[in-house]
Amino acid sequence: MVEIKTDTSIEAMREAGRIVAQALTAVRETAAVGVTLRELDRAARAVLDEAGAGSPFLDYRPNWAPTPFPAVICTSVNDAIVHGIPDDYRLHDGDLVSVDCGAIQGGWVGDAAVSFTVGRARPADVTLIRTAEEALEAGISAAVVGNRIGDIAHAIGRVCRTAGYGIPDGFGGHGVGRSMHEDPGVPNEGRPGRGMPLRHGMVLAIEPMVIGSGTDDHYTARDGWTIRTADGSRASHAEHTVAITDDGPRILTAL
Repeated sequence: MVEIKTDTSIEAMREAGRIVAQALTAVRETAAVGVTLRELDRAARAVLDEAGAGSPFLDYRPNWAPTPFPAVICTSVNDAIVHGIPDDYRLHDGDLVSVDCGAIQGGWVGDAAVSFTVGRARPADVTLIRTAEEALEAGISAAVVGNRIGDIAHAIGRVCRTAGYGIPDGFGGHGVGRSMHEDPGVPNEGRPGRGMPLRHGMVLAIEPMVIGSGTDDHYTARDGWTIRTADGSRASHAEHTVAITDDGPRILTAL
């Protein structure tokens, strides 16, 4: 069932979204060669703690997960697409890092992700990250009243496929509200004009994930959480929580 949010609820979700944006900014400022992924998690935790916010990630355990998630951010490095667990890995020069973060404030959830490079960036990584961001922008632009979920999916997929990149099947966006994952699902590829109509008050996490080699193949690592590219190629992830309004899409996870 899709929950339609009131304008008051969307304003409340904006507060959670602002905290997510602040946490992601802190993570990017902390990231440097030699810094561990646990340190990035601590930087995000500090922002959540200062704001009095909770984490929808910490101890989250969907039915497919072998263990509760142990951190407030996902840190996916190089060939990791999503759901990477922060550990003692130290960032290397040229690493591509995707960070996903959520916050709970006033009972409402915000969810967003960014990708960036550490140290000297590979030109191919810069293009990969930029394409994920462009796909996100295209998806957001399609998130208007009167369109359908398929229009968002098609906009994202067109950008990714035109660039020659792969799209991991089975992963995509979702509704957001009182919980992190709500209906409807938002695929990263689809046919325009299909799927659920978009209405004022729907709030969606739109999140393209792209694989640099062009393959769609992926696998789950032994930790039971991290999703990696099958061929070891690099991946990028971008995400915003977006409210569908009569005045157009409103990004709730911007600073």
